[in-house]
Amino acid sequence: MIKIEAIVRTERITQVTDALVAAGCGGFHYHNVTGQGQQRGVEVFTGRGGSMAKAAVVKTLLVTVIPDAMKDAVVEAIVSATRTPPDGLIGDGKILISPVTDAVRVRTGETGESAI
Repeated sequence: MIKIEAIVRTERITQVTDALVAAGCGGFHYHNVTGQGQQRGVEVFTGRGGSMAKAAVVKTLLVTVIPDAMKDAVVEAIVSATRTPPDGLIGDGKILISPVTDAVRVRTGETGESAI
């Protein structure tokens, strides 16, 4: 099993979740986060011709745990739903993949892939 964490543009979360469901990934959760990566924040324009730097950017963090066999399909679904056409832009997001040694379904006590 693997855990996939995807940091994506907030306005793209609907496309990402639709793509995950289409790829066969039915279980995930997401929440809004604030931070900075290589983008190093954004310049925000105020109403009177001025601007200010904003160090943190609002993104959405999506998390799912899937069987190893689904990795390529899920990663491709996330990339295709989040990349700005034609070649992507800074701030489109990041996908982090890490191994999961076990999972337990609390209700039934099932473990391993049957628990996810």
